[in-house]
Amino acid sequence: MARLAVGAAFRVSTRVRYIRSPNNNSPVDNRALTRAFKLAAQLMELHDENPFKIRAIEGTANALDALSFPVAEVERSGLPDRTGLSKTAAAKVAELLDTGTFSDLQRLLEITPPGVVEMLKIKGIGPKKIRSLWRELGLESIEQLREAAETDQVSKLKGFGKKTQESILEALEFAGQSQGKLLYPQAEQLADDLARRLREALKTEQVAVAGEIRRRLETVETVRLVAATDSPVQAHELLNGLDGLTPDPRRSGPFAWRGRATESGVQVEVLLVAPATFATEVFLNSAAEAHLGELIPNSTGPNSTLRQWARREQFQQEEALYEKAGLQFIVPELREGLGEIALAADKKLPHLVEDGDLRGSLHNHSTYSDGNHSIREMATWLRDHGYEYLGLCDHSQAAHYANGLSVERVRQQHLEIDKLNAELAPFRIFKGIESDILGDGSLDYPSDVLASFDFVVASIHSNLKMDERKATDRLLRAIENPYTTMLGHPTGRLLLRRQGYPIDYKAVIDACAQHKVIIEINANPWRLDLDWRWVRYALDQGVMLSINPDAHHTNGYEDMRYGVLMGRKGHLTKEMTFNAKSVEEVAAYFEQRKANITPPLEYKKSLFE
Repeated sequence: MARLAVGAAFRVSTRVRYIRSPNNNSPVDNRALTRAFKLAAQLMELHDENPFKIRAIEGTANALDALSFPVAEVERSGLPDRTGLSKTAAAKVAELLDTGTFSDLQRLLEITPPGVVEMLKIKGIGPKKIRSLWRELGLESIEQLREAAETDQVSKLKGFGKKTQESILEALEFAGQSQGKLLYPQAEQLADDLARRLREALKTEQVAVAGEIRRRLETVETVRLVAATDSPVQAHELLNGLDGLTPDPRRSGPFAWRGRATESGVQVEVLLVAPATFATEVFLNSAAEAHLGELIPNSTGPNSTLRQWARREQFQQEEALYEKAGLQFIVPELREGLGEIALAADKKLPHLVEDGDLRGSLHNHSTYSDGNHSIREMATWLRDHGYEYLGLCDHSQAAHYANGLSVERVRQQHLEIDKLNAELAPFRIFKGIESDILGDGSLDYPSDVLASFDFVVASIHSNLKMDERKATDRLLRAIENPYTTMLGHPTGRLLLRRQGYPIDYKAVIDACAQHKVIIEINANPWRLDLDWRWVRYALDQGVMLSINPDAHHTNGYEDMRYGVLMGRKGHLTKEMTFNAKSVEEVAAYFEQRKANITPPLEYKKSLFE
């Protein structure tokens, strides 16, 4: 039976391979290896095993995470030399690559109830607390935990209390809402693999990813594909035979296969259509209902909506359908029924930002704080891939959990950046910082230290339990600070894991417009924050946006693609994308902004002279 290659799209399976089969054509990436070792460390802590062994397993996970080359491509005998791992750790990695698991992980999974493994995913409680819930209350599933919390049993455990119990209930409620959903990259990976298999089996190129994925939604409930075939039975046989998919015969039919990805629970739908109707069916399944049903301005008669046009005529290309309806072509990511039809009728749709427009990467971390690569490694990767600049933004001193920079370490970092800039020119490293927005809205570091940076990204990382008024006021004070250049991940959300704190979006965006503060679209797939639904309002207020990967590893730069997709959904153009500017334009902007700040009394010409 063929194994579906969906990698991160699957939840942990406790009795089978942890990572996908090495026989699959898609290689195992380093992140899958890292997750396996992190899970093993969590399970060891859960079972109160030797702390030195736990640290060793964590060290292996961290070492794998820091590597910039695919470990799966390394000869097994050469793993110690290439990775720097001990022979013992390298042997575990080799076992994981070859068998999909390793002995320590498998042993721990076999002695841990699957529901307890699932509990390890609950945001805000670690293995030690889960051990108490399991051993002292006998809880072995998420549902049992929910019932115990709702009946006030959890708060009575030592080390818990009412507040922790409430946090658990909130996390479980959010997890329930997120069940059966995938992040965009996970869904895209699953869909692309299915599409490849269908093309091979049906011997046709007329297979397309459609639905929420083609519209580039940040989370996906249904993975939908459209395939042209005169032999739907063949498609059913392929899909029914894939290990990793669970068919749903009751919801399926001759021309539609429906089921779900077994581990993640996400719905999967493959529509089987005649080749002549392929383009039309792809279109009808790549737009929101509001887009398909909206009246086209100045249209009359039977063809007054795009759905009516698509049903009454056959089109070989989507562009032809829009042209026949008198509209500019509307790309799938804009097909949400949010005013794009009127703009297309007036020929006023903007030219959207593209991946190739980005000329640098701002908001990135190095080994100075919680990043995996040195400043040199982060910079040279960008330079070697055609970018002009790096904006380095390690964590500030209040972020103890992330090895935030003391003032002395800021000095050391700036000296290193000066040397690298002299060596790497014309490539430029800008001296930035991700300054924590403190509880009262002030920025971490005094003014004289803030003045030493080329730019400051202000972000909230602590005290996330705020109501809308408090969260908004905290952000507004930070935005008013003259040293704030950019607002980072405005709501602090982690998609499918943690809700963001509530904010008054209009008040925050209006303040950024007033104080000329750039807003970040954090491109990390877990964040994608600023939410694309507010991008257009920001643009209308004249606020520039920066597509920032928040990269902690050189492979994090690839996440900029997801930020571009979210920007495009919000009508973002190259002209309003800050990091589409050249290195000279960015340098001039930073210098001019700093020149407009009245230096504080304690400011010295050079803080570090």
